[in-house]
Amino acid sequence: MAKFNFKLNAPPPPETREDICSLTITQNVLQGRWKPLLIWYISLQPQRFGELTRLLPGISKGILAKQLKELEDDGLIQKEIFDELPFKVEYTLTTLGEQLLPVIAVMQDWGKKYINSRQK
Repeated sequence: MAKFNFKLNAPPPPETREDICSLTITQNVLQGRWKPLLIWYISLQPQRFGELTRLLPGISKGILAKQLKELEDDGLIQKEIFDELPFKVEYTLTTLGEQLLPVIAVMQDWGKKYINSRQK
């Protein structure tokens, strides 16, 4: 977990430490350039690895695999392996992952406002 340097003579009050800890956890779970986009695309429909590489031009297969594994380990997505040939795997959001969708929607809205403010 990240440590914060407060440059204060006294440590922050306990309620502030709790807020920072919660924010740090959220930051750590979403850390990674592609994770919010992965969550967003997987929320639209179950996605296969190959489709995610097409949806995210510029992502390497190694980074995609790593970030999918991290999202799975954090309980935000689940991987379903189908017993068929050719090998088929689909990623879907868990209930916990679905709870992040409002956060991602707010990030998307803020991004639109930021773009508009910078174009003026």
